[in-house]
Amino acid sequence: MTQFDLVILGGGSGGYACALRSAQLGLSVALIEAEKVGGTCLHKGCIPTKALLHSAEIADGSREGSKFGVKSTFDGIDMNGVNTYKDGVISRLHKGLQGLIKSRNITYIEGHGKLVSKNTIEVNGQRYTGKNIVLATGSYARTLPGLEIDGKQIITSDHGTKLDYVPESVIVLGGGVIGCEFASVWKSFGAEVTIVEGLPHLIALEDESSSKQLERAFRKRGINFELGVKYKSVTKDQRGVTITLEDGKEFTAQVLMVAVGRGPVSANLGYEDAGISMDRGYVLVDEKCRTNVAGIWAVGDLIPTLQLAHVGFAEGMLVAEEIAGLNPRPINYDGIPRVTYSDPEVASVGLTTAEAKKRGHDVVELSYDLAGNGKAQILATAGSIKLVAEKDGPILGVHMVGARVGELLAEAELIFNWEARAADVAPLIHAHPTLSEAMGEAHMALAGKPLHAHG
Repeated sequence: MTQFDLVILGGGSGGYACALRSAQLGLSVALIEAEKVGGTCLHKGCIPTKALLHSAEIADGSREGSKFGVKSTFDGIDMNGVNTYKDGVISRLHKGLQGLIKSRNITYIEGHGKLVSKNTIEVNGQRYTGKNIVLATGSYARTLPGLEIDGKQIITSDHGTKLDYVPESVIVLGGGVIGCEFASVWKSFGAEVTIVEGLPHLIALEDESSSKQLERAFRKRGINFELGVKYKSVTKDQRGVTITLEDGKEFTAQVLMVAVGRGPVSANLGYEDAGISMDRGYVLVDEKCRTNVAGIWAVGDLIPTLQLAHVGFAEGMLVAEEIAGLNPRPINYDGIPRVTYSDPEVASVGLTTAEAKKRGHDVVELSYDLAGNGKAQILATAGSIKLVAEKDGPILGVHMVGARVGELLAEAELIFNWEARAADVAPLIHAHPTLSEAMGEAHMALAGKPLHAHG
């Protein structure tokens, strides 16, 4: 068979979600992937980094056992053991995904595909035609001019998830989510870490209060960072890599990790030749992920929306449902949960204070300190839950810092997406002692009836 309802180019989060949902809806699907199904998220991104972060948490736990009356010592990191554990997680998820694709009768083609006409993709010399073409070719780790990635001394996150040793010292260029997560891992593993970020704050897309709390926590952990100064040049020799900043400061380390964001994979794939509208390599789409060329759709990191696996899943499913005639609701990108899995974690949904004010909301804020939460005391974590709300109106944003706060996003996401007010959430009873109580307490305080907080 070479003719399908959908031919999907790229088997990462966006592509495979679109394939699974389309097949479920009775459409015939071909899924083309050059490497392994699961894409960046499963093989190079979300999953391996979170496994490394879990090993890092255990390293810290063993180091700090005496704080909790447990006699434990930290004897070092066995990177072979860490990688075996991490690769086991990836391999089990990969097998499960392959099984799912097989069970839904999706035609899976391994190879490097290219768009050769408005309804045809060529792969391994064979042409596949689709009533619909879905582009899901994802992203790659970017670098900066003059920064040659050698995979040894100058690396990206792709190499970072596969290192077989713990570097003595690392410079992380870029203090966004990826940079902060790797900095957190390497510090726990025993490396000296310095983050260099050109913007005034770490994780600059988050609410400023969250950035400041993360900076405070990183300082306490001994993670160094240089903010608000841009990179100028780099040199390397046997001893290591030296980077020079625009203000003349120099930093030297064994390894330099470049974490300056991810760019779309779209070059030489035939997109421009098909007349698709592009901007700096991104494919442009409407709110239903349609390109300007009828029958061609695009999802995931290839389009200029938030580069997160769960956004890819949502966009892939949206396209499948739109093609099947279900007329799904467009995605509200404000309502997408975001997490930085460093220690401490930073999690948010909705608008920052600055963004809410920019959009003309009459903003009220409330910050609930985790010091008043029993479970946070037990876990020995510091942080807060900050609410951004419309005066006498719905919650516009929830911003959290602390251990495991990513797990609290489910409720925060419901609160935001259902346009709940503080008074709607305040009567809900949260189990004690849990971190989730802090969510209840924050809303109780904002509704004017604080219990474990000063009103």
